Amino acid sequence: MSAERAVTAPVQVAGLDIEQPDATRAAPLPWRRIGDALLPWLLPFALLALWATGAAQGWISQQVLPSPQFVWETLRDLASGGDLRLHVSASLARVLVGFAAGSALGLLLGSAMGLSKRIEAYVLPSFNALVQIPVLAWLPFVLLIVGIGEPLKYILIAKAALVPVALNTLQGFRQTPLALREVGEVYGYTRRQQVLEIVLPHAVPTLFTGLRLGFTKAWLSLVVVELVASSEGLGYLIVYGRQLFQLDLVMAAVVVVGAIGYAIDRLLDALESFAHRRRPGAAR
Repeated sequence: MSAERAVTAPVQVAGLDIEQPDATRAAPLPWRRIGDALLPWLLPFALLALWATGAAQGWISQQVLPSPQFVWETLRDLASGGDLRLHVSASLARVLVGFAAGSALGLLLGSAMGLSKRIEAYVLPSFNALVQIPVLAWLPFVLLIVGIGEPLKYILIAKAALVPVALNTLQGFRQTPLALREVGEVYGYTRRQQVLEIVLPHAVPTLFTGLRLGFTKAWLSLVVVELVASSEGLGYLIVYGRQLFQLDLVMAAVVVVGAIGYAIDRLLDALESFAHRRRPGAAR
């Protein structure tokens, strides 16, 4: 058989000969894979080039928008002096504590509503009303109760993480197919066995989605809280640079916030994809 004819293989379906393309033919070319990998970076690099060109040509004053080279030098000075490590570690410690507390409460609340229709009927309407209030609106109220210290930041970050985690946990527990529940009843599964062996495995991917959204909300709330009430952290660094009108410092802190947020999001996305692959019945 010639190489041209080896590309397709005839398959007979209902008396008709249908040529099925070979799997190797559908594989993307190497340059196509490289292009797909580089495509998301086109816009960031284009904006960076526009920024550098505008700064070099004097389109915008350096006092308003410093050049990328100036921002890079400021970022390098922060890193070499140890200030960047101090502020990053303070922000990460706050967001991890707040996220852990909010996620734990969200998992408990979402599980309770997902396993009990009565609890859902009592709690969900009020919960949906309270979650519409933004984090900054809670700031004065929480400030009166706990003061301006670290507990203020932990509470507000935890509140931001709790909402998506609780709602996605509820959704995950509710999406288990009824047929599987009936199979568990036929085999005499107890309530605990049904939850651990039937409901929870199907809810894991949705739980990971909630955790990913919760961390995103927690990271955004962290920066907002540090902008308002903090003496260290990346949000404080942004405020400090604005007060001194050192926009290179502001831009350097913004770059660090974006880079850390992007790295964490990619990590959680990989964990979420792994959870989807481990889901019962998922294609492998």
